[in-house]
Amino acid sequence: MAAIFDEAYVEGGDARAQSGFGGDESRWELARRPIAWAVDRAGTFLDIGCANGHLMECVVRWSAFPVEPFGLDFSERLVELARARLPQWRDRIFLGNALTWKPPFRFDFVRTELLYVPERHQRLLTERLLNEVVAPGGRLIVCGYGSPRSGVRAHPVREVVRSFGLTPETEFEVDAPEGGGTIIEVAVLRAA
Repeated sequence: MAAIFDEAYVEGGDARAQSGFGGDESRWELARRPIAWAVDRAGTFLDIGCANGHLMECVVRWSAFPVEPFGLDFSERLVELARARLPQWRDRIFLGNALTWKPPFRFDFVRTELLYVPERHQRLLTERLLNEVVAPGGRLIVCGYGSPRSGVRAHPVREVVRSFGLTPETEFEVDAPEGGGTIIEVAVLRAA
């Protein structure tokens, strides 16, 4: 599976494409900037599935609060790419599987997607991140992305986390400017 992503991402012609995004800069910002809205104070920010680290860079720039960025990806090639692109954060970009990775410490903000794991493991991933990766009082930022232009509906993360018996502290969605659907849906969960 990693090899499929490796080729598509590493061969991308720009930072967005190497992050798995097919749109232009304005579309990227529209579809990813809302992640920074969930950062409600200064702290550490872990991007699970960080690919080339582009989202880490952007959250640092977009957040209203100072954040110390970190990344985790399961692809060795993408981790190498991120470390080469962002040598100042080289030691902050980790190789591992979010279901089994042992963090060096717990993070104030952790961004993830549930689609990184099979549906039967999505609850396990959510609970593990809340209990072992997000710092007490920190936030788990669960994202679902869509592409109305391509007919791809955003993953309904708000509904999914509620099905686990969890209530988001805050939640939001952003629709595509041309209409047709949601480009990002976010459910923010507070760790105990």
